[in-house]
Amino acid sequence: MPELPEVETIKRDLQKVIPGAKITGVCVHNPMVIREPSPAAFEKKLKGLVIKNILRRGKLLIFELSNGSALTVHLKMTGQLVFDQKLNNPGLAEKSRVAFHLSGGSILNFNDQRLFGELRLVDDWRKIKFVQALGPEPFDLTYSDFKDMLSKKKTRIKPLLMEQSFISGIGNLYASEILFRAKIDPRRSAIDLNEEEKKALYKKIKEVLHSAIKHGGSSIDDYVRLSGKQGNYVKFHRVYGREGKHCFICKSLIKKIAQGGRGTYFCPKCQS
Repeated sequence: MPELPEVETIKRDLQKVIPGAKITGVCVHNPMVIREPSPAAFEKKLKGLVIKNILRRGKLLIFELSNGSALTVHLKMTGQLVFDQKLNNPGLAEKSRVAFHLSGGSILNFNDQRLFGELRLVDDWRKIKFVQALGPEPFDLTYSDFKDMLSKKKTRIKPLLMEQSFISGIGNLYASEILFRAKIDPRRSAIDLNEEEKKALYKKIKEVLHSAIKHGGSSIDDYVRLSGKQGNYVKFHRVYGREGKHCFICKSLIKKIAQGGRGTYFCPKCQS
């Protein structure tokens, strides 16, 4: 699933080409991805509106529209947003679940192989139930706040970082990479971390996420940037997807364990 760096990358890509564009038409090729309102109302209400701005909250993209409403896009597992400015890629139409036709003749396609994605047209995106349950954004946290948050949790640190009500935007991939760089065993309880470990974790959360955004995110499954190109952060992965391979630092073999139904990658020596 695209995590904060991937969604932030798409947001920044969108901000370069989309604001000010009018939605001249909407084609819903598969209604399963439309969560509200009805597909027919979704098409009708969006037509003629101008996209004013693009925001991100956690893993959610928000298109602020000229009438005060918002189009929200949650990519989930396999969702993609691909912008075709010159209409030179007919293959996009075959993959598209929803096509947004824009002024100037360009098209923004929402692709989603597994149909887990969620598109909504709402009056106020802040009132969406799961948005209200989201924890703070990683970049907005002070160390003092983060330390207080950890001191109240007995949960294992890796699943905790993935808990969207605790901190928003971090998923399985970046939780593993952050903990490796902070030299913290993913099986440790958050409440047991000492002061230096908390400082290291706070620092590495921001460092890893900023670096991943800088390199356009990680294309490991279906994620692509708005242009259809892949993100380049995969080459900076140190543990994720490297089970049985040598650690770049100590040469021990990277291990994989199950935590909360997800695979956790770590170095048993560097993170001991």
